[in-house]
Amino acid sequence: MGAAMLSRKLAVCVIAASASTFCPGPGYTQPYPHKLIRIVTTDTGSNLDIVTRVVAQSLTPSLGQPVIVQNRAGVLAIDTVIKAGQDGYTLLVLGTAVWIIPLMQKVTFDPMRDLTPVTLVANAPLFLFTHPSVPAKTVRELIAVAKASPGTLNYGMAGAGASNHLAAELFKSMAGIDLLRIAYKGSGQAMAALMANQVQIVFSSAPTGIPHVATGRLRVLAVGSTKPSVLAPDVPTMAASGVPGFEAGSTIGMWAPAHTPKPVIDRLANEMQRVLNAADVKEKFLSNATEAVGGTPAEAAAYIKNDSAKWRKLVKEADLRID
Repeated sequence: MGAAMLSRKLAVCVIAASASTFCPGPGYTQPYPHKLIRIVTTDTGSNLDIVTRVVAQSLTPSLGQPVIVQNRAGVLAIDTVIKAGQDGYTLLVLGTAVWIIPLMQKVTFDPMRDLTPVTLVANAPLFLFTHPSVPAKTVRELIAVAKASPGTLNYGMAGAGASNHLAAELFKSMAGIDLLRIAYKGSGQAMAALMANQVQIVFSSAPTGIPHVATGRLRVLAVGSTKPSVLAPDVPTMAASGVPGFEAGSTIGMWAPAHTPKPVIDRLANEMQRVLNAADVKEKFLSNATEAVGGTPAEAAAYIKNDSAKWRKLVKEADLRID
């Protein structure tokens, strides 16, 4: 490459840098981003899919390129992104399954090695619901009931490794109580079983349970987030209700393939922060029972590392597996 040509390319990158645009190196002639970006997530119509489409719609004008959503089931979504180019044009938006699945079954990837966090996108808090027949109106009272009659209370879950399964097992471990596990095909069936008193405890999202609290068909005792949720601000946290340090829910993150250049990651993180701070995005998330989070790549990486360690300990102690 001639000196004059190299100088022109470097000049383009200097000008682009002033506009927060990244030029990967002298082998590239176009700044990032210069083409369509795809975000891979899970099944169409799911909570994650809805959140991802809000993000994609908001990022398109911000990045100046089309941002589309591609749906792939669970592990396939992760694998698709890991095998994509390390250039910031294929991203992953998924929940805690990214770092929990490898703890419970054999997979071909290591999320800590093969993915780079961009930011935490949102949190879908889980609430602790009980059947009104259970003689407990607080978490402390529920723990006392469970300890007085070990093995007599059942909890419903949506499947091995599901967020409500892990939340209930964490509650058992931290409270030192014995609960029987009853598996269902989905959260809706678990909640129906709770209202029929076939199970007495279910961790679930606000929309599936809160409406039934007002009618007296269910009782809500606490929320699994670290602070009260705006979805139900009067409901206390598990930590403040007798289980210090408890945190369980579905945290949604954004990742790029490992070794994606740091300036690309930083650009995406900055744009995502703008998106997640937007009032209309927060409102759309809340209507889907999720709360916008945000933060830097380093903050996301630290959270994921700490959360993964917590679940690794529980999975080992309770011998939890996905068949």
